[in-house]
Amino acid sequence: MGIWDNIFMALASIRSNKMRSLLTMLGIIIGIGAVIAIQTVGNSLTSSLSDSMSSFGATNISVSVTAKDSEDTETFGGFVSGVNVRMFGPATPSGSDLISDAMVEEYRAAFPDKVQYIEISESVGSASMTSETDLSTTVTATLTGVNPDYQDTQQIECIYGRFLNQEDLDGEKMLAVVADQFVTDALDCTPVDSIGKSFRLTLSSGGANGQNSAKVLEFYIIGVYQYEEENYSSGWGGSDEVITSMYIPLTTAKKINGSDAGYESFTVIPASGTDVESFLDVTGAYFSSYYTRNESFTVEASSMASMLEEMTSMLSTVSLAISAIAAIALLVGGIGVMNIMTVSVTERTREIGTRKALGAPGSAIRLQFIVEAMVICLIGGLIGVGVGLGLGAGGAMLLGYSARPSATVIVLAVAFSMGIGVFFGYYPANKAARMNPIDALRYE
Repeated sequence: MGIWDNIFMALASIRSNKMRSLLTMLGIIIGIGAVIAIQTVGNSLTSSLSDSMSSFGATNISVSVTAKDSEDTETFGGFVSGVNVRMFGPATPSGSDLISDAMVEEYRAAFPDKVQYIEISESVGSASMTSETDLSTTVTATLTGVNPDYQDTQQIECIYGRFLNQEDLDGEKMLAVVADQFVTDALDCTPVDSIGKSFRLTLSSGGANGQNSAKVLEFYIIGVYQYEEENYSSGWGGSDEVITSMYIPLTTAKKINGSDAGYESFTVIPASGTDVESFLDVTGAYFSSYYTRNESFTVEASSMASMLEEMTSMLSTVSLAISAIAAIALLVGGIGVMNIMTVSVTERTREIGTRKALGAPGSAIRLQFIVEAMVICLIGGLIGVGVGLGLGAGGAMLLGYSARPSATVIVLAVAFSMGIGVFFGYYPANKAARMNPIDALRYE
């Protein structure tokens, strides 16, 4: 008797005992369904978290000047020596402690294949002006000094004019890139006609040290970008005022703030294919080498990539642990399969005796019942896959994520269910194979 004959006999046996077969499969269905549902929701959560953090620059490297830790090697007032303490130095770095333009350019030149962009910015604060189209309306914008790479890192596209370039940073002109919404609300012209137009803003607050107050600044528009609603915030107190972002040369922002030349921090965007983990250490070591003789400050590099990896690993571990608990139902289902197959062997004792009397070897009898157990588990596993995918998709939708089932988990779950059929079906199959045909034919 071939394998297909055994499969058809198994299907016939299942059809003749539908309710009993369904109850036998129930443990398999619940176990497989629970594992796939949990893994689907876990994968959806992990993938969404990874996508969200990547959009926030999870692979970006933040370089910043930080206070040094120094090892106290002497005893002060009875305190134990040889411990790491924070030196009582300046709280903030001075101009000589900042990262200079020369350091940044040398770094960019040293790693041309690994550095795609270097984003540098400095907040100036919020400024306002009276609308030229409605004198009773005040228009507010937040001023940020940026370098040319800022456009690419933040994906700012000018619909009219252009963005800031290096010549603008080296020049003395008060230039600005504004939102088309700002032009519409504040200036008596269209966005396309605003290029080259001047306007005055009153700077109310902000700056690196919060020193800006009541300064009147005149800017010339060189570019207009199209705003996106999520990039703006409504005013306080329930106001519907739209506050847009205005970009000015980084050097201009420093002059307004009265800041020292150099930078306390900036962001490196590695080129595609760069090993961020190793390049992070290289970047930190490169800049800290400039500060070996600085007694108070050094430079550190950090990234969200390691945090993302730890969170993903933690979520995967939790999903795996819950899946392992849910898989206990598979063992319960396997015991049910063994129980029902034992009953089936007992019910079909005379059939087994007849086949053995006609010359069927024990291996053929054993294979028949193992195949039947595998078919029961396979059908239960496939039903469980459907149930798990449905529950997983529903759970992911309730959490607001897109369902992302794992093909590997599905294949492993179905293979595991068939393995359960072989494992728990072997005992009753072997019992049938070892029957004495004379005793089997006498069985009532």
